[in-house]
Amino acid sequence: MSEPAGTGSTAARNMDLLVGYVLIVGVLSSLGLLAAGLVWHWSSTGTRLDYDLAGTTVFGLVVTDFRQLAAGAWRPRLLVNLGLAVLLLTPYARVLASMLYFALVERNRKYAAFTTFVAVPSDAFFLADDSDTVQRRSGRTSTTFP
Repeated sequence: MSEPAGTGSTAARNMDLLVGYVLIVGVLSSLGLLAAGLVWHWSSTGTRLDYDLAGTTVFGLVVTDFRQLAAGAWRPRLLVNLGLAVLLLTPYARVLASMLYFALVERNRKYAAFTTFVAVPSDAFFLADDSDTVQRRSGRTSTTFP
């Protein structure tokens, strides 16, 4: 008897490979960006990188970084910020890859719905702007990226 779509060992292996590649690429990219930024900062100043992200959402961090990239403002801190953003977005990319795989490759509506259910709160987490709450708790009125 043939197995239903999405339950075969080939499909499971393909899914494992996809998730593994997404996680490996995300973590190694993050590691490379963080290391490059920290080494660049240390070699140019001889000091450690003083870092504070209080009151910053992931979405705000990414938007600010891409604005700096577009303006050509390459600095060690930008590489560190990008490394952190990639690391934070890697699990989200894994969920999106799983959702697309289940929906488009396996055409498994049930698993696509499950992963969509996981992705929706993740969207809310990354897009939420709770900076007012964080600023009130920390006593800060703004967060700057020098």
